[in-house]
Amino acid sequence: MNKKPAAVFIKKLVKDTMNIFSAIIVVASILLLVGCSSDSDQPPTPDTRGVYMLMDTSGTYTQELEQAQRVINFTLAGLRPGDSFAVARIDTGSFSEKDIITKVTFDDRPSVSNEQKRIFQANINTFLKEVKSSAYTDISGGILQAIEYLNETGAGHKTILVFSDLKEELRENYVRDFPLTLNGYRVVALNVTKLRSDNIDPTEYLGRLDEWKQRVESGGGEWLVVNNLDRLESLLAM
Repeated sequence: MNKKPAAVFIKKLVKDTMNIFSAIIVVASILLLVGCSSDSDQPPTPDTRGVYMLMDTSGTYTQELEQAQRVINFTLAGLRPGDSFAVARIDTGSFSEKDIITKVTFDDRPSVSNEQKRIFQANINTFLKEVKSSAYTDISGGILQAIEYLNETGAGHKTILVFSDLKEELRENYVRDFPLTLNGYRVVALNVTKLRSDNIDPTEYLGRLDEWKQRVESGGGEWLVVNNLDRLESLLAM
C-alpha cells in the first residue's frame, strides 16, 4: 500500500474533524449567548409591594370601619421603603381618583418613611370621623381604579384588599359587566359580613363569595378570603 496517499487521507480527515469540532463549539457558544441575552431581556420582578384597600361605606357597613382601621394599621406596619399603599372608599361610582382617601410610596429614608406613615394614619382617622354612608356600592369600579393605581406604581407584588360584604349595588345605567385583568394580582376579601337576608337564605352569602372568586380567577388573579381579622399575616405574603 502506498503510504503517501494514506497519510494525506488521514491528514484531511483530522482537518475535517477539527473543523466540525470547531463549528460545534461556535454554534454552542452562539446558542449560549442567545440564551443569556434572552434571559437578560426579561427584567427581574421588583421586590416592592403595592397595596390598594377598598372600604365599603354603604348602609350599615360604616359600623364596621373600625375593623378596617385595624387592617390599615397592620398593613402600614408591614410595608417597607419603596412599597406603595392607597386606601379608597367604595361608593356610587368608585372608578375615580376622588375616592382615594390617601396614598403614598414610602421613601428610602426611615425617618421620612415613618413620618409618611404617621400622616397616612392621620388622614384615615380624619376620614373615619367624617365618613357618610353611601347609597350604592361600586366594587367593580373600585377594583378597576385599584388596578390602574397599582400598575402605575410599578410594584412587583400587587394586592387589592376589599373590605366589604361584597354585595354590589349600582346606580341605574352604570355598566360594570366586564372582565377584570388581574394577572399577577392577589385580591383579598376582608370581613365579609353576612347580611340580614343571608340568615334567611345562606346561599346568597355563599353565592356572592363564589361569584367574586370566579370573576377574579377568570381574570388571572388569586382570590383569598380573610374573615378572621386576628389572622392577617397572609395579607402581605409575597
